Amino acid sequence: MELTDFDADQRLLALPGTSLVIFTGAGCSACRTARSRLPDMQLPIERLCWIDAGDNGGLVERYGIFHLPTLFVVRDGAFYGELKSRLSEGELAHHIRLALMLEPDELP
Repeated sequence: MELTDFDADQRLLALPGTSLVIFTGAGCSACRTARSRLPDMQLPIERLCWIDAGDNGGLVERYGIFHLPTLFVVRDGAFYGELKSRLSEGELAHHIRLALMLEPDELP
């Protein structure tokens, strides 16, 4: 699922279950790796939500994006923060589970 400045909040608030929100950029090699590997990973999420940082400056500013790719966890419209993890299936799954144990916040 692709999100933009115009629809991200509305869609994330309405989506049931857990979403992994990924900010990427066209010229970023790590982002290309994330785009190719994440869809095949078995993660405790319902969906991947992609945001092109180059086209969505409002979201980049609100989420405080300083490096790409950057990953966040959102469940049932609640914000569980940024994931600090390598792009390995086991490590990502572990960090998603840890994030979901925290107290949620509102979307930025």
